[in-house]
Amino acid sequence: MFLREIRKVLDERLSQFPVVLLVGPRQSGKTTVLETYEEYDYINLESPHQLEHFKQDPKGILEQARPLGLIIDEAQKYPELFSYVQGIVDQQKRKGQFILSGSQNFLLNQQITQSLAGRVGVLELLPLSYPEYQTEKLPHLSLWAWLYQGGYPRPYHDGIPVKVWLDSYVRTYLERDVRDLLRVKDLSIFQRFLRLCAGRHGQLLNTHQLSIDAGISHTTVMNWLSILEASYLIFRLPPFHQNFNKRLIKSPKLYFYDSGLVCYLLGVDSAEHLEVHVARGAIFEGFVLAELKKYFANRGESQALYFWRDNHGNEIDCVLEYQGKMWGIEIKATSTFRQELIAGVQKWQKLSQLNEDQLKLVYAGEESLQVSGLKIFPWTQIDALFKPS
Repeated sequence: MFLREIRKVLDERLSQFPVVLLVGPRQSGKTTVLETYEEYDYINLESPHQLEHFKQDPKGILEQARPLGLIIDEAQKYPELFSYVQGIVDQQKRKGQFILSGSQNFLLNQQITQSLAGRVGVLELLPLSYPEYQTEKLPHLSLWAWLYQGGYPRPYHDGIPVKVWLDSYVRTYLERDVRDLLRVKDLSIFQRFLRLCAGRHGQLLNTHQLSIDAGISHTTVMNWLSILEASYLIFRLPPFHQNFNKRLIKSPKLYFYDSGLVCYLLGVDSAEHLEVHVARGAIFEGFVLAELKKYFANRGESQALYFWRDNHGNEIDCVLEYQGKMWGIEIKATSTFRQELIAGVQKWQKLSQLNEDQLKLVYAGEESLQVSGLKIFPWTQIDALFKPS
């Protein structure tokens, strides 16, 4: 079983809050993490039988749980649950009494705002980071094999070819959730929309053009993007608005959290195909950004990421404010370092006036380097970007 970094933070939150909510995409490993808490009772509301049983006496079931507490998986399936939980935690005032989980974040957020504000610690579990993959004794994967496979744990655990598993994942989970949430009658339209989004992975998002290409209204595009974002399938990377004396790009960029899912939607057939695919650069860039998001989520930290670009072609792939500093991170999908790779970073340094230690470059190679004062990190060491020198 993969060692998930969030487990330590989950323990900490249980000592701080009466309720902890673990959210993330379907099949990211939430249930596997929760099953390690053997001292808790466990209910999965995804099961029709358990959901019906719970509905018959929710207050009684919540009050009769083991002394330590109760885990309720897929909690969004029964929205009334949150009011019952509120009443019990307000009465008993115990830390770590309930662990809730779910994969539809916007529904859960609505219930938290209404019932559990101030009583719940929220954590996000995304698909496997590369360091988490390495905790299992599995074959070493090259960069392109890892990007093609992606970070969903199940194909590794069950030995299922990733293409077969992702086909089932899209059909069973994504389409079912979409049908439940949006009541889409023609799923072929949504399938087309998903693939069009994958084709825009790593690009500036033009929602008007997307609506034209998908054959749906602009309002529908915005609604569907929000659903995909709330389900932890995509994220929008906003532009950084601090003005470095240039006119700035204002549109966000679109990314999928999981590179394997992007490859599936784009029809990439293998790691070898990905290595020469026209989208290889965008997929590598999205992988690095997703690893950064996992890095912060696994530490229970909420951290905004941005990109910066002006209309003169000056840009940097990722900007963030962290540890009291601004950081700039450039991403290059090449395995061989060349001096010209850092030209853009050096130019951006002059515009931003950041110190050299606040600028990093991540590339597709295997060696750690330092050139002209700039630290260059291989793709395997993204988790080391913010460690002290």
